[in-house]
Amino acid sequence: MSTVKAEANKGTNAVKKLREQKLRNGLPFMINVEELSSNQCYLEYPNGSIKLITVMPSSRDIDVIRELSPVEANYLRSRFHFSSIK
Repeated sequence: MSTVKAEANKGTNAVKKLREQKLRNGLPFMINVEELSSNQCYLEYPNGSIKLITVMPSSRDIDVIRELSPVEANYLRSRFHFSSIK
């Protein structure tokens, strides 16, 4: 395995571990996707729901655009090879 690929795997594993820790501790996990605007991201919650949000920089608040359907949420998780957290 090349050094670059090994480092990429370390990074991927670290993100997956952080996600699991945050969700198990009752905190949301931010999922950034290139297709979204720079002020948008997904927040995955411990109950399994995922919401598309906009960050309002002037007030440091978030605005929920919509909650993903269970099918959409599962697709997003599978896209990043995230397991379901129980």
